[in-house]
Amino acid sequence: MTRFPLRTLVLQLGLSLSLGLCNAAARADDVSDVQALLSQGKAADGLKKIDTLLQAKPNDARLRLQRGIALSQLNRQAEAIAVFQKLIETNPDLPGPYNNLAVIYGSQGDYEKARQALELAIRTNPGYATAFQNLGDVYARLAGQAYKKALALDKGDNHLPLKLAVVQNMFEASVDPRAAKVATQAAAAKPAAATPPTPAVTKPAPAATPAPAPAPVAAKPVAVAAASAPAAPAAPVTPAAKPDNSAAQEAQAQEVALNKAVQAWAQAWSERDMKDYYKAYAPEFKGKSASRKAWEEDRRARIMGKKKIKVELSQLKIKLNGDKASVSFRQDYNSDSLDVKSSKTLQLIKSKSGAWLITQESAG
Repeated sequence: MTRFPLRTLVLQLGLSLSLGLCNAAARADDVSDVQALLSQGKAADGLKKIDTLLQAKPNDARLRLQRGIALSQLNRQAEAIAVFQKLIETNPDLPGPYNNLAVIYGSQGDYEKARQALELAIRTNPGYATAFQNLGDVYARLAGQAYKKALALDKGDNHLPLKLAVVQNMFEASVDPRAAKVATQAAAAKPAAATPPTPAVTKPAPAATPAPAPAPVAAKPVAVAAASAPAAPAAPVTPAAKPDNSAAQEAQAQEVALNKAVQAWAQAWSERDMKDYYKAYAPEFKGKSASRKAWEEDRRARIMGKKKIKVELSQLKIKLNGDKASVSFRQDYNSDSLDVKSSKTLQLIKSKSGAWLITQESAG
């Protein structure tokens, strides 16, 4: 069976779950110690330490979240699900528990539940890059399942290794935007690439050979008497709904791709990675400079002249119009000499390669 070319994803343990969410928050050192144990694969030791700390602070959201992760690492998925669900009840504004629920559902092959959980995560925090990345993978797997059902192929092993991540910042240095872009393009191209395979057609043929009677029955009732074969009219109805679903999934996939493109742009800016920063813009982009070269030199001087830069995006709003889109958001820019919060809008165009590139940017 053909597998989707999914990225190798690793467990990430974040330090922050919004320190003000709990009345009695655990010390950062305690959480760091727990995370160190879990990242080293010592889930049992980590769980013991968490349970000890929770005796003093039973309502601490960060410790409870780490407990769910530890249980998941120990393959105690039912208990982990209960922990994350309880966290959602007490802290509905945290996207982390929704994302981690989706990870477990995805590992169990329940992609519909995973999709619902990830959409809730994004609803609580539209800038949560991890949930967007996982949602793109889930949509790809759902589309693959629908296509395989249409071809009556073997289900096989469809478990999807989603990223179990609890980082709460607006974008993550661990996410490789180039790998994310390749994964999104692969997901969009997969159903089309799988259309012409000959093996998929030859599999059902041998199965039909021992019983030749069904073959004529499938062909004749359609041509001779539609009323004598009530199942025949139902078959066309099911495919008829697929174009609408495909269009909706394509639109959602493009929104995911746009979010990734904008987050990758912010990440390249934060990391002062001029190569990837320039690649985020369309080749003809030159800002207010006289030429592209002049704009690049100006941006290099401004960016590389800073010792550190951190750019975080929130409240993303995407408007899609075919191969063009606009993305507006709140930008939190922080450097060694400046700290500014502002609104910004990017105009983007989809290139021939499928990448979304910035053609215009404006403040306010």
